[in-house]
Amino acid sequence: MASCYDMKAKMYYEKDCDLKYLKGKKIAVIGYGSQGHAHAQNLRDSGCDVIIGLRHGKSWEKAVKDGFEVYTVAEATQKADIIMILVNDERAADIYNESIGPNLSAGNAIAFAHGFNIRYKQIVPPADVDVFMAAPKGPGHTVRGQYVEGKGVPCLIAVEQDATGECKNIALAYIAGIGGARAGIMETTMDIETETDLFGEQTVLCGGLVDLMQCGFEVLCEAGYAPENAYFEVCHEVKLIVDLINKGGVAAMNYSISDTAEYGEYVSGPRVIDHDQVKANMRAVLSDIQDGTFAGQWIAEDKNGRTFFTSKRAMLAKHPLETVGEKLRNEMLWKDAESGDAGLDAASK
Repeated sequence: MASCYDMKAKMYYEKDCDLKYLKGKKIAVIGYGSQGHAHAQNLRDSGCDVIIGLRHGKSWEKAVKDGFEVYTVAEATQKADIIMILVNDERAADIYNESIGPNLSAGNAIAFAHGFNIRYKQIVPPADVDVFMAAPKGPGHTVRGQYVEGKGVPCLIAVEQDATGECKNIALAYIAGIGGARAGIMETTMDIETETDLFGEQTVLCGGLVDLMQCGFEVLCEAGYAPENAYFEVCHEVKLIVDLINKGGVAAMNYSISDTAEYGEYVSGPRVIDHDQVKANMRAVLSDIQDGTFAGQWIAEDKNGRTFFTSKRAMLAKHPLETVGEKLRNEMLWKDAESGDAGLDAASK
């Protein structure tokens, strides 16, 4: 009997990709931030013809310093055959409407690394262009670092609109160019990617994890334990556990931890996470994502000055989990200034 847990997705690898589909095509990477710099540099190192589309500013100077030809977004769109849009979700629609859409030609391809603006119809491309998604499942510095090491970050591929009949081949070639085919490419749709990505962020990876860590930290401190001990036990060690799960699943994690810790997982995990109630809460979050409620709230929040967003960010910065953690990280010898995470360090200040 078929189960909802049976694997359904099709996978692609280097043998399924051919960079010839990018030969003779100019690729404009719009944006030169975390993902933009990684896509552009990896594609260039794969032999592709890459230009950058930007507004004037620090990113423009950095892209020039890195050896790229840089143009305004409108100019880059006019010159390119493939336009990869790698700007923040909340900025993409305005940039598209102002500078990309009016300068498209029939047969162009528009690409995204996230389906948000297509899923919620903030961007509606014309019918005579290809539309695809090439979404690395990792931050930009990892996409670049893995490529340089001869490896790759797994990617998602989706073809939203195939005007030329070659959109999938172009998309596979693009992902091969950024190194994703070395790890594996999973086929999906932009709707599915958007909904599952937002769900994962909100319920587990960001929203769920942050609230869980804060609760654990507060409980230990309120019980009289030193904040430094609390930080190490509920925050610092999260990466150690996640790295084990990432490498070999929960079984690999359980193999590596003590039997005492594993027994505690079985008896105390369900006491903290009431499965029935948590799943009901998660289904409510998923419903808001599926019906557009969340997207509408976020778009309105952004357009109306981000008052709630800014206040919550300020409150988080003052939480003892953050202030204690910053102090500890600055005092520990394992803090690696050469790790390539300087931008993350700056963001925490």
